[in-house]
Amino acid sequence: MDVLALLKSASLLVPEESATENDVTVDDVWEYLAHDEWEVALGLLEELGDVRPLPAVFWASMAAAAEELRLGRSAAWCHWREGETRDGVIRADLTLRAQSDGGRRSPVPGAGVLRPMWDIGHRTPTGEPAYAVARLWVEGAPALEPGGRAPVRLAPLTPELWRHLRPGQVITLHETRPVGGTAVLLEVMLPE
Repeated sequence: MDVLALLKSASLLVPEESATENDVTVDDVWEYLAHDEWEVALGLLEELGDVRPLPAVFWASMAAAAEELRLGRSAAWCHWREGETRDGVIRADLTLRAQSDGGRRSPVPGAGVLRPMWDIGHRTPTGEPAYAVARLWVEGAPALEPGGRAPVRLAPLTPELWRHLRPGQVITLHETRPVGGTAVLLEVMLPE
């Protein structure tokens, strides 16, 4: 399918009354589509996707359009959001340990590549932490530096293990045995 058709089909799924904080509407998207400004239209549709939940098919069309435009990060983001429509949304405020405090030496990649373990409160029969794995997406940045802080999204490999969590709870990130960071949950919306 061509990019224009993919973006048109995605835009038809955005309710007409939707508007971003900057008053961007689907009419603005159509204006850019009429002038073959596909990358701008894609970006505006991504913003409109944050206004209210949109169906998985919206994000799938967006991902396909981004792939056709060879916009890797946008494609990854749209695939991520497509997964959230299926598996739910977990957002947190993550603070990584500084390298001087035993934290990682390199930045955490921001586009959902890292799959760290998380202590979310489960225990083994011997009382040790039973870690759960979740991919990590850093919001609004390509990476998170050691000692840095940023809002993140988590995509659990087994969402049912995360159902007990609520906003305000603190969970810890582990890449090895020591704590690599702490996260305060901001939003937990998992499917029933």
